[in-house]
Amino acid sequence: MAVYLDHAATTPLRAEARDAWLAANEVVGNASSIHGSGQAARRLLEESRERLAVVLGCQSIEVVFTSGGTESINLGLQGLWRARAAGTEAVVLPDGEHHATLDTVRWLESEEGAEVRPSALDARGRIDLGGFTAVLPGAAFATALVANNEVGTINDAGALAGAAAVAGVPLHLDAVAAFGHVPLSFSRWRGEASGRGGLVALSVSAHKIGGPVGVGALVASRHGVLRPLLHGGGQQRGLRPGTQDVAGAAAFAVAAEAAEAERENEGRRLGMLRDRMVRSILTLVPGVELLGDPVDRLPGNAHLLFPDAAGETLLFLLDQAGVSVSTGSACQAGVPEPSHVVMALGRSEQQARQVLRVTLGVGTDDAAVDRLLAVLPDAVARARASHARA
Repeated sequence: MAVYLDHAATTPLRAEARDAWLAANEVVGNASSIHGSGQAARRLLEESRERLAVVLGCQSIEVVFTSGGTESINLGLQGLWRARAAGTEAVVLPDGEHHATLDTVRWLESEEGAEVRPSALDARGRIDLGGFTAVLPGAAFATALVANNEVGTINDAGALAGAAAVAGVPLHLDAVAAFGHVPLSFSRWRGEASGRGGLVALSVSAHKIGGPVGVGALVASRHGVLRPLLHGGGQQRGLRPGTQDVAGAAAFAVAAEAAEAERENEGRRLGMLRDRMVRSILTLVPGVELLGDPVDRLPGNAHLLFPDAAGETLLFLLDQAGVSVSTGSACQAGVPEPSHVVMALGRSEQQARQVLRVTLGVGTDDAAVDRLLAVLPDAVARARASHARA
């Protein structure tokens, strides 16, 4: 029995999103062409943009389609850097951000001379609002996760956006992990902010909510100022020019609507299933610890510390038993390094190598959890024996 418990890495393609993608591919035409076929493609593209905007709580003109979360984050961060006010060189970077953000900011630091201002997490993985607010003044921009992609802790996005607005600092929010699990509202989080400060950009990705891989979006406020990374064509307000993926946009919009429609009920179901799984693991396996906020976390997320057992070894043993989990962000898969998120919680490097992330999603049922519970104790015992011999 194969069991997939790595929904935070990617989700199965929804049937309705697949059908929308196939139907959209029957519409022949470049959405930038002025003939009838082109305009039919344009109508489908703009209808999809409008549908996604409703789910994200923004205006349709603010939705910029991209190739995924990483591109959206790069466009948001580098676009804000290129448009920064004269004399502002600091970037506010909370600890524990996704590598798409970390690596982009590190590049800005090494190649563009950015000054990185870190902002600490608390022991549960939440961005400390006081510390975040303290390092905002005079920054070129700030960025933050809506929910941590590894430990699942949910941040107060509205408070972070409000602090940025008061400081007059542009804010980018990475909502890739939160989308489909946390109610998102770009306009509500932006509030009454005006000019350059406050929330101006938000990143999401389709394959985290049952849409196709290779499609994402950046919500770019019409009040904010971002400069493009690419040039040529002028599509999407010039922020992401080029021939647009109409089929991908259509599938993304359908997946977003489906995820939003089921979000509350599915969140309750997954939360209950996850809690049962965690309780059972804590009973079956001595010494295991749940990391992240025990309550205010993504409903399908369980991030577990297994003392004296290497996470990579556990992942391999569970995979051999037909159970797919992860040790952290999928973007770092195959790289045996300690979790920077776990170390940001104040844990040791050794502990940061002894974690597993188990994430449930659409299609996960009691039988899948029971299969994990059946094979996990033996896997942990074998991993701990291997650790003791090392």
